[in-house]
Amino acid sequence: MYSPANPRSIELLDALQGVVGSSLLDIAGGFSALLEPFIGHSALVIFTEDCTGRPQKKAGDPAITDEVTLVELDAVRRSLTSEPSDPWGRRAVIGGTDRPITAWTASTGALLVLTDPELTPAGAADPEATLALVGRLWQLVATSIRQQVAAAAPAYLLDSRAASAERAKLIADLTDAHSTTLESLLAVLRSRSVSAEAARQTATDLAASAMVTLRAVSDRDRSLAEEPVAEAFARLRDDLRPLVRFGDLDVQFIEPPAAGRALPGEVAHAGRAIVRGAVLALVEQAGVSRVRVQWDCDGANLLIQIRDDGAGALSADSPGVGPLTARVAALGGTFEVQATAGWGSELTVSLPLDAPLAPLAPATEWGLSPREQGVLTLVASGARNKAIAAELSISENTVKFHVANLLRKVGASTRAELASLAR
Repeated sequence: MYSPANPRSIELLDALQGVVGSSLLDIAGGFSALLEPFIGHSALVIFTEDCTGRPQKKAGDPAITDEVTLVELDAVRRSLTSEPSDPWGRRAVIGGTDRPITAWTASTGALLVLTDPELTPAGAADPEATLALVGRLWQLVATSIRQQVAAAAPAYLLDSRAASAERAKLIADLTDAHSTTLESLLAVLRSRSVSAEAARQTATDLAASAMVTLRAVSDRDRSLAEEPVAEAFARLRDDLRPLVRFGDLDVQFIEPPAAGRALPGEVAHAGRAIVRGAVLALVEQAGVSRVRVQWDCDGANLLIQIRDDGAGALSADSPGVGPLTARVAALGGTFEVQATAGWGSELTVSLPLDAPLAPLAPATEWGLSPREQGVLTLVASGARNKAIAAELSISENTVKFHVANLLRKVGASTRAELASLAR
């Protein structure tokens, strides 16, 4: 299928170059178009734990891409591990519907799923070679995704920060809604006034199982979006190991506290990229033989300090420093360069763990009362009804009443949309 002398092969390589060179937001659509001449499909779904904020990247039928869940994709990946075989001829529940799929996992652990696959005439000429080719193309695309995430470009950080905040609120809404429903169901089914013992027991078991599944989804989402601070620092040490092992540079690491708030994924990626870039910028100066890297977390910010033993000539205008400031700015952090002649240079970075809340729209824009404005402020901060009631010294039913009025006045259909519009 592939031959250096084949014009189609050159076209394929050009198309692949375009895919791996595209942004993480566009990579699914580009890859779907690249594979279409070989395997037709209704949707393409990528699931990678490398990406925070948006672990799924999707293209194709919205009825599938809008409904596919992490649980479904996890099930597909487990099936590939437990039943390794030809990727063709598989079925799985994707987007809530059992359908034919073909799927591959890359060495990075990333998953590729094509729904309703159908070999085109070009792909059907040699099905085995076609599947092998797609698997190798996916390996290259998955590697590109990992490299782009590690580079932590400002545009990626901005999108990841926004997606993380959006997803956290949606997960909170989903968890609260389902938990309340299931807890109410359990209360009714456990009532002594219900006589159908067998039915009650069965329904209780089902409801309890559903609650466990719901919590598992929430925990799974959290594991994708966060990194323990000590684990993130260990990955940083691995990133800098080549400088220590093969260079003359002495890199000293000051360990962060083992126990502490986990870092949002985009902050962990940005922190590592900033330190890598800072170390390279420092060692480009003459006379630098030692660099000290320190991480800490005060519960609200990731605090980074990098210091060298050079001549103390580094400044914000030095080569390699500009990209660092762009990454820090993307996350709303602070960046300082201090240099003392003869004593070395020091870079200090502070990255907020949470995205800052944007100012709310004026109450007069929607005709809100002072009480409604107070409720809206707390809703936009992510507070739940119980917390809002406690903060404003009102009942939860009153909070629900105000939230319903806010939805109507603002023109939102969900609580998450209300918070988004408020910002």
